[in-house]
Amino acid sequence: MKIRKHLLLVTLLSALFSTSIHASNMKKEINHLLSFVENTECLFERNGTSHIGKDASEHIIKKYNYYINDIDSTEKFIDLSASKSTMSGKYYMIACKGKQKIKSQEWLLQELRKFRSQSLPSNASQNNATP
Repeated sequence: MKIRKHLLLVTLLSALFSTSIHASNMKKEINHLLSFVENTECLFERNGTSHIGKDASEHIIKKYNYYINDIDSTEKFIDLSASKSTMSGKYYMIACKGKQKIKSQEWLLQELRKFRSQSLPSNASQNNATP
């Protein structure tokens, strides 16, 4: 009986720790994406109107705060807060100089993949190694 209680406690603590790490990573990823949008030189097109990055990130934050209880992953954040207009259903588009327009969802998912690949522990240890 003691072993069973101990295993249950270990399982619960492990689940809490895992959830905490997931939430922490998600928060870092969302903050990175918001900073990425805010500092971009590309234009964020919403319902036919172009916006600079700062204005776009402010709009995304408002939508994020509205949908916060429905967001359980960074991908869900992108889907609900930064992909398309709730009113018109039109996709948000990103216009960068010299490049073809791209849906904001695709643009942000590309950046998320890049951020995750740079955040991997093996990459971090390689980056900190001295020659």
